[in-house]
Amino acid sequence: MTELSVAELSKELRDAISQLEAREGLESVGVIIRVGDGVAWVHGLREAGYSEMLEIETSAGIVEAFALNLMEDEIGAVILGDDRLVSAGATVRLKGVILEVPVGPELLGRVVDPLGRPLDGAGPINATLTGPIEREAIGVMGRKSVYEPLMTGVMAIDAMFPIGRGQRELIIGDRQTGKTALVIDTMINQAKQKTGVVNVYVAIGQKLSKVARLVERLKEEGVMEQTIIVVTSPADPASLLYLAPYAGTAMGEYFRDNGQHALMIYDDLTKHAVAYRQMSLLLRRPPGREAYPGDVFYLHSRLLERSAKLSDELGSGSLTALPIIETQAGDISAYIPTNVISITDGQIFLETDLFYQGIRPAISAGLSVSRVGGAAQTKAIKSVGSHLKLGLSQFRELASFTQFGSDLDAETKAQIDKGQRLTELLKQPQYQPASIWEQVASIHAVSTGLFDSVPPAQIKDAQAAFLTRLWSDHKPDMRELNKGGAPTDEQLKAMDTTARAVAKGFEG
Repeated sequence: MTELSVAELSKELRDAISQLEAREGLESVGVIIRVGDGVAWVHGLREAGYSEMLEIETSAGIVEAFALNLMEDEIGAVILGDDRLVSAGATVRLKGVILEVPVGPELLGRVVDPLGRPLDGAGPINATLTGPIEREAIGVMGRKSVYEPLMTGVMAIDAMFPIGRGQRELIIGDRQTGKTALVIDTMINQAKQKTGVVNVYVAIGQKLSKVARLVERLKEEGVMEQTIIVVTSPADPASLLYLAPYAGTAMGEYFRDNGQHALMIYDDLTKHAVAYRQMSLLLRRPPGREAYPGDVFYLHSRLLERSAKLSDELGSGSLTALPIIETQAGDISAYIPTNVISITDGQIFLETDLFYQGIRPAISAGLSVSRVGGAAQTKAIKSVGSHLKLGLSQFRELASFTQFGSDLDAETKAQIDKGQRLTELLKQPQYQPASIWEQVASIHAVSTGLFDSVPPAQIKDAQAAFLTRLWSDHKPDMRELNKGGAPTDEQLKAMDTTARAVAKGFEG
């Protein structure tokens, strides 16, 4: 596409611009001088603001766009509809509003596109409120420190890398390592534990078949009633992929601002960055590292900064973010991964090697971290999980050093045996999130040595038998423990007695 100044335009376009200037001026009206690949260049619209909605008059009706490049003589607008309907010479008008999407409880249980239009065939969404897709993040004085736990039900996360309401925890790893599985289990756990947290899952460029399976699973688990799904597929234009996480965040902010708690899942921001790069290159922005424009960091920072735990004065609501980033060959030092790591409050790194060894979830104890840490952990889990991360990291280091050696001293062998039992314990099937009392009892039994006589291969069987008997014999104590308080002497005694009895049945 060649660059043309207004003076070099065809006579027809010059005449159209002259007529507009004479009739209405070019403050709120413009004319398209070229169009292609979903981007329209407009002469005029001198009063246009960033992200402001535009209406393009075509023979088939109005096509909407939004302003993204603001320059002295022209603006670059991203077309939201079918760009084949738009041609040079078409009149463009300012709509007077920035892009907004429907928000509110009417969206719960629905599958929508980034503009809030239903995709599930369940009829129109009668939302009475709208929210801007772009808004300034809450300031420091409007926030409160993160202290309430957001239980994922995944033992390895809740015990070693706890997530708090209002936190932003990155989930990062290669493709097909279980990133989406982790967030689905977290969503299921909110319904299973009746936490009242609203889930907003944003699928960015995901296969529609994958999203359909996810929706069916959430319906089976009874989670869909408290979930909003925002969907874009690889076939959608880059503009919709770009808008999807911002639209989802606007929907989640409604609940945060009304004193409720919401969980945002962005699956995944790598595809979001690629869509933004595509749009930026079409808008003639200069490419930088890996062909991304220089403001790609701002793209994700202004999105993730909207997640927060609000102060008491603002209603104490929270918006928690679990962004997902896909790496290539485990390279977390690439451009987009390092960008998002620097924005978030920690990351859960999934290792391909662990995944193929059958350790699932394949969470790296050494490279994962939660910068909120114990502040967002229940006292019950903190009492048993405080040394878990260190012990597991040491075991994996020892295991790699000693795999070729046969002569081990007793202390090293005991540490490796314990590490093997912990590794087996932290394996967890998908769609089976664990409650607080189940996590506390399981970790307590292995970390205190009560299961030392159980062969590592039978740890999961022993755990299942232990939890069944504990619930059967000590249900009131376990119900109390599930509230999250530190274990009492009676609860510890019940766990010890039951664990010893179960261990005897599994002695090798």
